[in-house]
Amino acid sequence: MYTAAQLAEQIGGEVVGDGSVVLTGIAPADGALAGDLAFAEKPAYLAAAEASEASAILVPAGFVSATKTLIRVKDARVAIAKVLPLFFPPEAHAAGIHASAVVDPTAKIDASACIGPHCVIGAGVSVGKNTVLMGGNHIGRDSGVGDDVCLHPNVVLYARTQVGNRVSIHAGTSIGSDGYGYVFDQGRHRKMQQVGNVVIHDDVEIGSNTSIDRGALGSTVIGQGTKIDNLVHVAHNVVMGKHCLIMGQVGFAGSTVLSDYVVIASQSGIAGHLKLGAQATVGAKSGVMRDIAPRETVLGYPAASDKQAKRQWIAMAKMPEALRRLKALEKKVGGNEEA
Repeated sequence: MYTAAQLAEQIGGEVVGDGSVVLTGIAPADGALAGDLAFAEKPAYLAAAEASEASAILVPAGFVSATKTLIRVKDARVAIAKVLPLFFPPEAHAAGIHASAVVDPTAKIDASACIGPHCVIGAGVSVGKNTVLMGGNHIGRDSGVGDDVCLHPNVVLYARTQVGNRVSIHAGTSIGSDGYGYVFDQGRHRKMQQVGNVVIHDDVEIGSNTSIDRGALGSTVIGQGTKIDNLVHVAHNVVMGKHCLIMGQVGFAGSTVLSDYVVIASQSGIAGHLKLGAQATVGAKSGVMRDIAPRETVLGYPAASDKQAKRQWIAMAKMPEALRRLKALEKKVGGNEEA
């Protein structure tokens, strides 16, 4: 529970109206009740919030209201991201090791960590301060898990995986599984053993049912602050830079390198041994088969520069009309379709 003035102080905002109004929750603009803070980043949302029972509205600079208390901020989306944890704090987990957990005697578990039901922690593993293993987690030998990490149910870390601080990995994700490596030998596919590991740096979040393969010899690396969505596959020896955004159902072939702040939209495929420059962007459903320059945006399959891809799409849209005109021209000159 906060007053509008207290909340504004927390997020660096400005109150316009009654700063003493009490806020007990957050609700959509068109369904807010008394005590709720509504969020309106567009005029249409502001109108809906004004028509609701909301006690206050969080808005960008420049918005005005004759009927409601406003909390004005420079960036409304950033502000709401700061406000939400105040009303919906993370679930608290009691420190300790559940009786059903199996922990190797050589593992080092910080006293403040929470090890949930049916977890298995292998030899030589270290688990840091305030880290939570929610249940059904398997941590392979010689792995390291930092401070303030949350592993949701059934996350698996294979041997020698290294996880930094403040990392969140969602349910069903596998980290460090065997890379896909084979050589053709005398009529059959001989497995190339994958003996590397996975290194995940600080402040990474990884969605559910994602698979990140360990390196063939070195490490598969996920850079600081990178956010990976659900159902993503990262092959062996991929290296991601800092603060990349990888959306759902993206697949990476092996040994591709992403520089910092790369964005890859959903259902894209990235071929192996490529270099994606800093701040490069890949549009949805793209097939990337070449290097991408820094700040370049590519679209389509195979992926081309955004301007080139859009010209191609426009040309394709005009193709039926072009064919009709061609047939009409053939008739005029006495030709036919076979000719």
